[in-house]
Amino acid sequence: MPSSQRLTDFHIIFFDVYATLIDWETGIYDAMKPLLSRYPVSSNWTLKQAIEEFTAIEVPLVQEHPHLPYRDLLAKTHELLEEKLHRESGDQASIGPDDGDVDRHTKFGQSIKNWPVFPDTIDALRTLAKHYKLCVLSNVDRESFAHTLAQLSDDTAHPELYQPPTPTDESKYWFPRSVSTESKSPFTLIITAQDVGSYKPAGRGYDVALDTAKTDPHFDDGKREVLWVAQSLFGDIDPVSKLGVKSVWIERKGSVMGYNGEHAYSWKFDTLGEFAEAVEKEARSFGAEHV
Repeated sequence: MPSSQRLTDFHIIFFDVYATLIDWETGIYDAMKPLLSRYPVSSNWTLKQAIEEFTAIEVPLVQEHPHLPYRDLLAKTHELLEEKLHRESGDQASIGPDDGDVDRHTKFGQSIKNWPVFPDTIDALRTLAKHYKLCVLSNVDRESFAHTLAQLSDDTAHPELYQPPTPTDESKYWFPRSVSTESKSPFTLIITAQDVGSYKPAGRGYDVALDTAKTDPHFDDGKREVLWVAQSLFGDIDPVSKLGVKSVWIERKGSVMGYNGEHAYSWKFDTLGEFAEAVEKEARSFGAEHV
C-alpha cells in the first residue's frame, strides 16, 4: 500500500525484533531439534511443520499468561509439545517426557541467546540510526533481551554493558545508552512484554510505546513522528495500522508465519537492508537531516 508520506518524514522507528532483526524461526527450530528427534512422529518435521506446531501451543499460552516471562513461556511450550508428541507416538515412544534431562525445557527457554541475527540486520541498523531514533517493543523478558541487545550492538564480547537496569518510578523502561556510556546499542528505548505486563497483539504495549515516544524527554520535541517496522503482520503491522500508525512490512521471504489475508502496511520491503537502502536514497534525494 503506497503512502503519500516519505520514509524520511518520520523521526522514531519502533521495531519488532524476533522475526524482523533476529531469525526467530531458525532459532526456534534449531533449539527444538533434540526434542523432535526423540519421537517418531516428529523426527522428520520440516521447519514449517515445527513452527506451526509450536505456535499452535505458544499463542494460547501467551494469551493466558501475559505476566509470565518469555523464557518461561518458551519452556512451558516445549514441555507441552513434548507431552503431545509422546501421546501421539504411543508404543513407538522410546522415552517418556519425564525421563532423561529434567532441565531440557528450561534450557530451551534460554535458547534465545543463540538465535541468529539476520545477515543484513547490523549494517541496516547502523544506517537507520543515522536518520531515526531506533526503539523496540518486543515479546520478550528483559534478561533474555540483554543477550539479543549485545548481538544487535555487535558487541557480544562485552555483555556486561547490555544488562537491563532496575525499573524505578522515574524510569520504568530501558534506555540502554543511559545505562552505560560505553554501550554501542543502536536503540534509544527498549520496551519488553515484561515491562508492560502483556504480549502483542494485546494493546497495552503499543499504547505505552506511542505514549513514551510522545512524552519522554529522551526524544526531541517536534521530532516524534513514529514509523513501525516489523515482519509480523499479526503481532505488529495490523494492530498499529488500526491505531493510525504508518508501518513498514519487512517480508523476510521464506518465513513461515504471517501471510494470510489483506494487510494495511504503508510500505513493503523484502529485507531490512532494502529498507535501509531506500531510506538512504531518499535522504540523498531530498536532503533529509540525520538524527
